[in-house]
Amino acid sequence: MADTIRFGIVGFGNIGSGVVDVFTRNRAVINARVPRPLELVRLADKDLTTPRPVEVPPGVEFTDDADRVLRGDDIDIVIELVGGLSPARQFVETALRAGKHVVTANKALLADCGAELFTLAAKSDVSLLFEAAVGGGIPIIRTLQQGLTANSLTSVRGILNGTCNYILSRMAAEGSKFKDVLQDAQRLGYAEPDPTFDVEGYDTAHKIAILASLAFGQDIRFSDVFVEGITRVRADDLALAAEQGCAVKLLAIARRDAPDAPVEVRVHPVLLPRMSPLGGVDGVLNAVEVVGDAVGPIVLIGAGAGLAPTASAVLSDVMNLAQQMVDGGAPLDRRLKIPVGKRSVQPMRKIALRHCLSLSLLDRPDAQSRVRSALEAESVTVDREVIRGHREGEYLNLALFTDAAPEANVQAAINAISELDVNAEPPSVLRREEM
Repeated sequence: MADTIRFGIVGFGNIGSGVVDVFTRNRAVINARVPRPLELVRLADKDLTTPRPVEVPPGVEFTDDADRVLRGDDIDIVIELVGGLSPARQFVETALRAGKHVVTANKALLADCGAELFTLAAKSDVSLLFEAAVGGGIPIIRTLQQGLTANSLTSVRGILNGTCNYILSRMAAEGSKFKDVLQDAQRLGYAEPDPTFDVEGYDTAHKIAILASLAFGQDIRFSDVFVEGITRVRADDLALAAEQGCAVKLLAIARRDAPDAPVEVRVHPVLLPRMSPLGGVDGVLNAVEVVGDAVGPIVLIGAGAGLAPTASAVLSDVMNLAQQMVDGGAPLDRRLKIPVGKRSVQPMRKIALRHCLSLSLLDRPDAQSRVRSALEAESVTVDREVIRGHREGEYLNLALFTDAAPEANVQAAINAISELDVNAEPPSVLRREEM
């Protein structure tokens, strides 16, 4: 048996540099907490020339041959930080087949083919850990895999993208427009030059697919998730939310009513009570609420992205594997079974939700009655109405809060209202989520 547990990294970009930095700085602390010292043996990247934020540590090999990490006889644990689907999938499969434990931060990969990779890991008698794939420094994966496994879970909801949360928080605080805050977020480094993956909700959808799979033991994929981003959220929507003691958040939601019921998995902006655990989370922070039948609701809040929090999660998985390798026994990551292809997902059109319609109507005698007729035609009932502004003979601004109704009915009603000639401005709609 070797005196050390040896690991290598495939992908020496920003996240890889963060892992090397944190491991180098905290090596003494980390090794004091594992049964055998960890040793970084090798780094692999297709680009050997671009300067990194950290230097390659002395004695560590730096190569453009990924197989030197994936199949190396002197490697026990492979860290995959390439990202994306290809060649990342091939790298992970190669390492697993070679009998290497694998740690990854690749949410897109797991949301696309995680069940197949978990099956391959079990067949190869190794582990595939991925704490950094969701929530950055928030230990939500281990919470689901270990801490809450005695529970039957009913829901997982979360703010899982710091970029979107920052933009919505700034818009609410300042009354600013989306495009103006986005530009500032890009300048500050909170948003990518091409922010589509974040602001259209795709990043969040990858993450909730992973959490839903773990929570409900189903092979839920990115393609199963209903996704709507924040690009259509208006400053006036946030002002309305504030008037009602609420906040607007891009929320990821996975829920089922009973163990044998279909799972609803969706990502979209919602109206939340400001004083609720998730409604009060602002800035770049992430937060996840899990509800179990035994434990009730628990909430985890923290940094959801960034080099150091992500590196912390990656290295926590490596440390967990080090303990597992010495102790032996069944890997803890196999407590939750995700059978390939097994899933039952509720279509978004059938999910009954409450909504808030923000309307600016021409001040005409028939305006409100025509709106109500459009709602009644789709069996959408109004719970309460709030008049937000009225200038006689010109306009009437109001908000309609609906009772729960199937999404298909609500969208049909909104489309009908949009076609009416009584609109001073296009209507806006937000789904409401109770906490």
